[in-house]
Amino acid sequence: MVTMVESPYAALKIRDFRLLVGGRLLITLALQIQGMAVGWQIYELTKSPLYLGFAGLAEALPALGIALYAGHVADMIDRKKLAIGSVLMLVVSIALLTLCTWLFAHHHMLVYIIFAIIAFSGFARGFYGPAVFGMVSDIVPREFIGNAAAWNSAIWQGSAVVGPIFGGALYLFLGATKTYLFSTIFLALSFFCFCLIKTSTVVRAQGRVDIVTNIKEGLHFVFSNQVILGAMALDLFAVLFGGAVALLPIFSAQIFHLGPQALGFLRAAPSVGALLTSSYLTHNPINKNAGRTLLFSVGGFGLCMIAFALSQNFFLSLALLALSGALDGVSVYVRTTIFQLSTPEHMKGRVSAVNNIFIGSSNEIGEFESGMAAKLLGLIPSVVFGGCMTLLVVMIAALKAPKLRRLSMDTLLELKSKPVETVT
Repeated sequence: MVTMVESPYAALKIRDFRLLVGGRLLITLALQIQGMAVGWQIYELTKSPLYLGFAGLAEALPALGIALYAGHVADMIDRKKLAIGSVLMLVVSIALLTLCTWLFAHHHMLVYIIFAIIAFSGFARGFYGPAVFGMVSDIVPREFIGNAAAWNSAIWQGSAVVGPIFGGALYLFLGATKTYLFSTIFLALSFFCFCLIKTSTVVRAQGRVDIVTNIKEGLHFVFSNQVILGAMALDLFAVLFGGAVALLPIFSAQIFHLGPQALGFLRAAPSVGALLTSSYLTHNPINKNAGRTLLFSVGGFGLCMIAFALSQNFFLSLALLALSGALDGVSVYVRTTIFQLSTPEHMKGRVSAVNNIFIGSSNEIGEFESGMAAKLLGLIPSVVFGGCMTLLVVMIAALKAPKLRRLSMDTLLELKSKPVETVT
């Protein structure tokens, strides 16, 4: 019998892992504050759900466009340097957002300026994802990967709880410009955390590598692995159809008749549930029936979205969003552990890049889908439709990916990565 980890605090005892999750916490806090402020500001400027959807699309398209190349780069160079560069780009983008909001506060072109800056930040996040995904295995021993995934999720969700609430309060009392300024400061602090990390990337020793061939190798690995592909596809379509984050400003204003501070609580509620789940999983990792647990958690997420759409009570809606976050926390834990344990070290960047195309950008594409659906179907019917589609996706995944359905984490932990050499 293989155990995932001996101590629930094993990963946190590693200095560089603490710096890594500290940097990620600050980035998440900053981006949650920025996301809340951008959503409310665009809604104030346009009063249109379609424009809220376009905001997600503006960030997703650059990240999608650069993802495969970013994965190739993350497998060829020191991932720490790549992470530092991408965080610096995020600092610059949010600093520009702060400056432009201050200079063009009453200009009719401000919404398009915001879209352009968000697109630049999406480009930065396209490199950030593969770099940080690979850094985890550079820092954390294989037997502690599950524990690291749980702590990553718990700390990420903790910042995602605080970020929207703090951002809502900042926006309410200080306005958009100063809210973005706080986000910039947090990103700058994250930059210093990444600079302090002492680690080096481990990849295969090899000569000159053709970019196209290298990318094809990563794609072939993902699409020939039923477990990885099934987990990615499951979350892609669940998030694409099941998310309602982009529409929360409208729920806050039109359904609950509240303002940006209430929006902050709505955005934070899923992270509260996910934080509780992640904290539980640091002490009680999922070993047996991991695949079935993943399927049930995504299905439960879809049911929560349907119930949220039909709710007219603010506090009931908060509870449903929190429950959806708790179920999503289980899904994130299982998927992250699958990807880390199933992927050879020399392919971490490329697999993460494909994962970002499937999952990372599905959040933003999902926001666009939500905005379009709300425009065509109406607010509440669009969210109900999305929840029903999520349930359909779960049923298809259960039938088409039997290896994922029968997955046990203990089996993955026993797998060994191919031998690797350090490239200096």
